Amino acid sequence: MTTLLEVKDLQTHFHTRDGVAKAVDGVSFSLERGQILGLVGESGSGKSVTGFSVLGLVDPPGRIAGGQIVFDGTDLVAAGEPVLRQLRGKRIAMIFQDPMMTLNPVLRIDTQMVETVLAHAKVSRSEALRRAREALVQVGISSPDERLQSYPHQFSGGMRQRVAIAIALLHEPDLIIADEPTTALDVTIQAQILSEVQTLCAKSGTALIWITHDLAVVSGLADRLAVMYAGRIIEEGRTAEVISSPRHPYTRGLIDSVPHGKRNGTLLPQIKGMTPSMLKLPQGCKFAPRCPRADTACQSEPALDRAGSDRSVRCVHPLTEVSKEAPVS
Repeated sequence: MTTLLEVKDLQTHFHTRDGVAKAVDGVSFSLERGQILGLVGESGSGKSVTGFSVLGLVDPPGRIAGGQIVFDGTDLVAAGEPVLRQLRGKRIAMIFQDPMMTLNPVLRIDTQMVETVLAHAKVSRSEALRRAREALVQVGISSPDERLQSYPHQFSGGMRQRVAIAIALLHEPDLIIADEPTTALDVTIQAQILSEVQTLCAKSGTALIWITHDLAVVSGLADRLAVMYAGRIIEEGRTAEVISSPRHPYTRGLIDSVPHGKRNGTLLPQIKGMTPSMLKLPQGCKFAPRCPRADTACQSEPALDRAGSDRSVRCVHPLTEVSKEAPVS
């Protein structure tokens, strides 16, 4: 497989009256065609801003302060808005957590989906309507002809999200960035969407960045896993390896906090404290104030240690023992 997306030292900052919030601070990763990358972490870790940065959707007072986003040989940071407008929706699609960020409340579903097709494909209106109908069926919406005539307010929240996912799939893009898209869906539809997404990636070579805090979902979906904390990737590797043998204490804490059958009737372990404010980050390791392994050595910024070609961890005292906990499921 060939590399489709390469993010190099990405820095996205928000300039506020109280100072500069470094929401994304030196993030680097690559993605091959057909590969699925899970981007996980607590709220406020910089996951969504990373996704928005790839598509150039960061509005003032935020801006990309440095780094490169190379998509199929084109640096999107330097490319400018005209190039991004050609790519958005066709070669790069995004599924937002809130479907109303995708759907226009005053337009019928058929109008919105047909216009999306016609914006990037020279086909007849009837062909565009056929594609829209097939996309709705693909995400599990029954009576697609009737639903196409409806307005967004006539749908439940979960059904609106399925429509938003269908719109993202219309052009079979090279890259999909999904920002917690199944949060509002029931488990049956969630499983169906995950299956469809995996099939799309396998058949068409579409790459996927799946942004989530749900390790149970991403553990069975993603090929690789990148864990974010305070604007940085602090651990990355093959999903099975990261889940079975995490090397960063933060990753270990996230995995331990997932409920599973062996802990019935017991309290879930928690990561103490709260994520730090991006305006007042601690010196050295950003996780040190919450870490049970922290000592004076953690007052210096830890370097990204590449433990082999497929693993990396940013920690002074990485874990070394293989986990004996039950796998996330």
